[in-house]
Amino acid sequence: MGSTQHTGASGAEPHYEVVVIGGGAAGLGAALTLSRARRSVLVVDAGHPRNAPAEGVHAYLGREGTPPLRLLADGREEVAGYGGEFRDGTATAVERRPDGRLRVVLDGGAAVTGDRLVLATGLVDELPEVPGLAERFGRDVLHCPYCHGWEVRDRPVGVLATGPLAVHQALLWRQWSGDVTLFRHTAADLSDDDHERLAARGVPVVEGTVTGLETADDRLTGVVVEGGRVFPVAVLAVAPRFTARTGPYAGLGLSVVEQEVNGHVMGTRIDADPTGRTAAPGVWVAGNATSLAEQAIGSAAAGVRAGAAVNADLIEEETRRAVAARAAGAAGGPAHAGHGHGHGAGSAAAGPDPALPPAEFWDGFYRERDRVWSGRANDALVREAGGLPPGRALDLGCGEGADAVWLAGRGWKVTAVDISAVALERAARHAADAGVGDRITWERADLEEFVPDGGFDLVSAQFLHAPGELAREAILRRAAAAVAPGGVLLVESHATGPSWDPDAHGGMVFPTPEEVLAALELEEGRWEVLRCAEHERAQTAPDGSVGHRTDSTVLVRRRPA
Repeated sequence: MGSTQHTGASGAEPHYEVVVIGGGAAGLGAALTLSRARRSVLVVDAGHPRNAPAEGVHAYLGREGTPPLRLLADGREEVAGYGGEFRDGTATAVERRPDGRLRVVLDGGAAVTGDRLVLATGLVDELPEVPGLAERFGRDVLHCPYCHGWEVRDRPVGVLATGPLAVHQALLWRQWSGDVTLFRHTAADLSDDDHERLAARGVPVVEGTVTGLETADDRLTGVVVEGGRVFPVAVLAVAPRFTARTGPYAGLGLSVVEQEVNGHVMGTRIDADPTGRTAAPGVWVAGNATSLAEQAIGSAAAGVRAGAAVNADLIEEETRRAVAARAAGAAGGPAHAGHGHGHGAGSAAAGPDPALPPAEFWDGFYRERDRVWSGRANDALVREAGGLPPGRALDLGCGEGADAVWLAGRGWKVTAVDISAVALERAARHAADAGVGDRITWERADLEEFVPDGGFDLVSAQFLHAPGELAREAILRRAAAAVAPGGVLLVESHATGPSWDPDAHGGMVFPTPEEVLAALELEEGRWEVLRCAEHERAQTAPDGSVGHRTDSTVLVRRRPA
C-alpha cells in the first residue's frame, strides 16, 4: 500500500509517491494505473481540457461520442475509487529538492512534493491569425478529420492553407465531403502536380489571403477573402502549430524537440522514450505533450504505459534499498527490543559494531542510509485497521514512521515508540511532510523497559523480531494491557524466512500465531479473537524475482467493560 493521506496542516508540504500534472486522458490513465498499483498519487488539474469545446470524444472504443467533460469526470471517479487524490489548480513551477524529491508549486503559492512526476499537460494550439477563428476552434473550425469528420460529413468544407501539408489536408478532408475548397491564404505557391491532384479530386483552389469569417446564428457560414469575396463553407479546417507546455518545467533538464511530418515542422514536443521517460530523472511525460497528433484514446494508453513504467522504476529503487539493507544485515546485530524491522527483507540488524549498546547500534544503522524502509505502511496494518474508527493508537517499534503517519492521516492520535533517535527524527520529518506531525507523539524507549501510558483503541506491534535474546512475550503482554475496552491489539510476525533464503534470519525461530496468542495470556472471557492465522505474501527477492514468505496475524479485541 502506498504512503497515503497527504492533506496538509501547519504549512507542511504534502508528499506523494507520484504527482501527475494534467487531468486529461493521459494524466488520468497514468493516475489510474498507479493508484491501482497501490501508489499514493496526486493529480493536479487546471480543469481546462483542450477538447472541451467538442461535442464528443470520437474513435475511443467503448466511449464513442461521450462528451469530453463526462469522460474526464468518469475517469476522475475511477481514480478516486482506488485512492488517487486531486488538486484543482495550475502548476506554476517544478524544482528538484536537494533530497531528490520533485517540488511542484501551485498557483496561489501552495506546494506538494513527489518521488516521481508525470507530465500530462498537453499542448497549445497556435492558430493562424484570422479574425474570429480562435473563438470557433473546436466547433466548426477544426483540425482533425478523424476526430470530427463524421459529424460534418457532406457539408461544405474549407481548408485554410498555411504550410506545405495543406494539399494533403484538403485531400484528406475530401474523404468526408465532396465539397472541399482549398484557400491558399499564406501557403507557398502550389506546384503543377498539386494542382493536378486537387483538380482530379474536385477540390478548387482560391487565391488570396483570408481576412475573416462570416457567421449566422452562431454557425460558420462563409470565409472572407481579401477584396471582400465571400465563399460559403460550414466548416473550416486549419493546421495549428502544436507547442508542448514546458514553461513550469524549464529547470528540470527536459529535452524539447521539433516534431516533423514529411519534412514540415508541426510543432515542439517533450522528448521521451516509448514509455514516456524523459531526460530529467524521475520525470515521465504522456499524451500530446510528447506526441502532438495523439487522439484521446492514444493519450489514455500512453498514460497507462507511463504509469506502469513509473511503478516499475519505484519498485527497482525499493528493491535496491532492500538489497542494501539485507546485505548490511548479514553482519548481525545486538538483541534488544524497541525496533520492528517491518518494511524490509531479512534481519533489521546491520553495519555498525554489534558490541555497541542497542541505542547506539541502531542510530548508526540508520545514519548509514538516507532511508532504510519503503516508506509504506505495513500491509497487515492497512488490511486490519483500515476500517476501524480513529481513536488513540500505539505503534511499538515505529522505525521511520510509515505506520504512524498512515494512522495519523486517517484521524488517529498516535504514540510512536522506537529505540533509535535517528529513526525518530526521520519519522518526524516524514510526518511533517505529510501534514500530520501534530497528531503523533514520538517517544524514544527500549520496549523491554517501556510501559505504555493509558488505554489505546489500537496497539500495533509489527514484526518485533531480533537476532538474539528478546523478551518479546513480556513486551506483547504489556501491549495487551494497554488496550482500552473495545480496542484491539494487532501483532504481525514472520512465520518463515523468505523463499529465496529460508535461513536469512540466522536460524531465528518464529512463533506460530497460536503460540503468539497463548503468550499474551489473555484473561478468559474478556477478549475476542478476531484473527489468528498464517498467510502468504509476495516479496521481491534481491535478484528482482518475485518470491514469497509466510507471515502470521493475531488480532484480538478487548470486550467492552
